[in-house]
Amino acid sequence: MSANSEGSTKAIFYALGANGGIALAKFGAAFFTASGAMLAEAIHSTADCINQVFLLVGLKEAKRAPDASHPMGYGRVVYFWAMMVALLLFFLGGAFSVMEGVERLKHPEPLKNPIVAVVVLGISVALEAFSLYGAMLEIRKIAGGKSFFRWFRETRQSELMVVAGEDIAALAGLAVAFVAVVLSVLTGNPIWDAIGSIIVGGLLMAVAFFVIREVKAMITGESAAPEVNEAIRKHIESHPHVDHVINLITLQWGEQLMIAVQAKMQRQGSDQALIAAINEVEESIQAQWPQAKWCFFEPDVDTTTDQSYNSTV
Repeated sequence: MSANSEGSTKAIFYALGANGGIALAKFGAAFFTASGAMLAEAIHSTADCINQVFLLVGLKEAKRAPDASHPMGYGRVVYFWAMMVALLLFFLGGAFSVMEGVERLKHPEPLKNPIVAVVVLGISVALEAFSLYGAMLEIRKIAGGKSFFRWFRETRQSELMVVAGEDIAALAGLAVAFVAVVLSVLTGNPIWDAIGSIIVGGLLMAVAFFVIREVKAMITGESAAPEVNEAIRKHIESHPHVDHVINLITLQWGEQLMIAVQAKMQRQGSDQALIAAINEVEESIQAQWPQAKWCFFEPDVDTTTDQSYNSTV
């Protein structure tokens, strides 16, 4: 298991353990308090638990060996499961919460035992903060000093991105639910609880939208992160057998990477010498980036800079 995969798995288990306990506590509180906002939060935590199971399934499937039908392996299957998670977060978490809030607006019910809701929300905040802390630890290990928002936009680790997004949405939702319950108690008006449920649902759908947008880009086919692309280009051009890179294409394939290089080579004495030079460059790339499982190298002339270049092979 790679370091990145191990970090993602840790973050998922942090989240699964935290959300399992939170969901049970919230359902109990929703039952005793008749709070719509609390029920919305309970449904959200249940959806999060299902989501984490989906992500673990995706990571396991991604490790399947290549076969005749999938010669490049199953690495990108994690993107499918990440999309399933985002859709579940949107519909089961967000849309259900909004529907529940609208229903409570039409038929408001007074809260019962509000102290129970407050205590459970406090415990939930602590557990959710623990889950987010675990995810942020893993993100900091791989972010290379980037801000969280930049990392979120540029990362190719869909599973870790989803966990972080879920945790942020959960903490924001808990804060809204807490305020809604307190306002309902202080004013004696259960409408605040219904409004809280709608706002929680809106937050979940907003986070799900951003996650869906990022995962869609991964499914469509994204290059490696910009700094990785640049580092690969500089590494190739620093090799003594390479004059310069004409074109470089990278494609993220789950944890693995596909690299296609079109480069102008230094003159070689024979076709065998050119082949040996290309193999040497490819080996150096894969030594530097072990995740680069596929490396396709094409020697060519750069007609934009050298019309007269002609290989002796």
